[in-house]
Amino acid sequence: MNEIIFMVEEAPEGGFTTRALGHSIFTEADTWEELKEAAQEAVRTHFDEGKQPRVIRLHIVKEEVLTI
Repeated sequence: MNEIIFMVEEAPEGGFTTRALGHSIFTEADTWEELKEAAQEAVRTHFDEGKQPRVIRLHIVKEEVLTI
């Protein structure tokens, strides 16, 4: 496996949550920088050494509804 994709959401109470697609990996953090570090640590912990993906992709979509 070369890469793993995480879907990132903004948490209602602030910060971010993220879940890996196809794997039972979940983490959260207060800031974007902390989230990147948390995702790296979660991947290191989840996979055996040498079996870890080389790329972690964080995918976030932000939707806002505006009224006129």
